[in-house]
Amino acid sequence: MSNGPMSDEGATTDTETNDTETNDTETNDTETNDTETADVSDVAEPTSADSEAASTDSAAVRTDTVVQRSPRGYGAMVGVILLVTAFAASAGLAGWLYFFQYRADQQTDAAAAKVALDAASSGTIALLSYSPDSLDEDFAAAKARLTGDFLSYYTQFTEQIVTPAAREKSVKTEASVVRAAVSDIQPDSAEVLVFINQTTVSKENPDGAFAVSSVKVGLKKIDGIWLIASFDPV
Repeated sequence: MSNGPMSDEGATTDTETNDTETNDTETNDTETNDTETADVSDVAEPTSADSEAASTDSAAVRTDTVVQRSPRGYGAMVGVILLVTAFAASAGLAGWLYFFQYRADQQTDAAAAKVALDAASSGTIALLSYSPDSLDEDFAAAKARLTGDFLSYYTQFTEQIVTPAAREKSVKTEASVVRAAVSDIQPDSAEVLVFINQTTVSKENPDGAFAVSSVKVGLKKIDGIWLIASFDPV
């Protein structure tokens, strides 16, 4: 009979022990779950401070990249600028050489001097050759080779003095150039020394008169054509 109560107490003790272990297990499980939940919350929801730190790190990376690449970009830009400057300088030098040296030399070389020489010689012949039968044509041809004040002087002189005398006395004169030489030439001006033989026939002297003279012919280039601007005996 004594076994019955003892068995009940042992069963009760075992049950309480099991219940206690179960409660402890549940408590541990709850604490574990709480810990895991807290850890997940910490990972899933970063703070604003973490975001700012990440942004700062990203900006630092970009800045480092720019700093590392800037010298190359700057060097390339400087190289392009130097190349353009060198090209502009060479083009300017070429232009200067053409207009102030080559072009000037071309306008004062032997070929240019010959053109000036021909203009002075043919102009001199036109000035000093005329006939009473063709005075207007002869003087017009001469004036076409003149310019400036000398053109005005020649026009007045031939109209007021030469024309009346030539018609009245039947004066006819012919000139020829014996020799001519360029004493100075510039791109737009020149001086030519001309030696002349001249024969003049008139009513008073039908056999003619022969004269030798020399003149310094001053030329100006007008619109690319050499014209006589002065005519001075020497």
